[in-house]
Amino acid sequence: MPETSTTYPVSVSIDYPDRNLNRLTTFFRIFLAIPIFIIISLLTSANYGGTAEGSESYQYAAAGMVFLPVVLMILFRHKYPKWWFDWNVALTKFSARVSAYLCLLTDEYPSTDEEQSVHIEIPYPDAKNELSAGLPLVKWLLAIPHYIILVFLSIAAIVCVVIAWFAILFTGRYPRGLFDFVVGVYRWCLRVSAYAFLLTTDRYPPFALSG
Repeated sequence: MPETSTTYPVSVSIDYPDRNLNRLTTFFRIFLAIPIFIIISLLTSANYGGTAEGSESYQYAAAGMVFLPVVLMILFRHKYPKWWFDWNVALTKFSARVSAYLCLLTDEYPSTDEEQSVHIEIPYPDAKNELSAGLPLVKWLLAIPHYIILVFLSIAAIVCVVIAWFAILFTGRYPRGLFDFVVGVYRWCLRVSAYAFLLTTDRYPPFALSG
């Protein structure tokens, strides 16, 4: 059964692959992920510039997470537009599926819209009653202790993924302890993101991998 969070308004779980994983796709994972990386990079970056005729144009369709507009809407209107929330959550879930695939947590190629084995629940906030109007201005600053810890945890997670890569090649299995740790690091990262950048909750993230 997947592990979920019941103590913080962000639920994250990834189904443990209790089976032999595909050794061939594991070996070439970094190359197989290139097409989906291109797609997600187009969704999370924008290029704005002028043409030879002096007109201006956007080369890409989107520019990643909607952040500053949400800050302004919460600050001045005490409102979080639902379609902005839906976009941010959908992009977060898609990015999580790509990350899970790259970290070998699943050998199922990331879908652009289906949940697959990565389960994320982020409740839509009642901005007027649950979100402080001024707090989004300083949340990124208040989360600095988390950033520092997550730098070291992310390095440890990368080491775990490398070890897991060898383990899968030789045994076909992702060691459960390493799997839980990598998922825990991502859970921690997502809670911080929900607090400081998605702005879906004012509850300060716990310093914990689980829970």
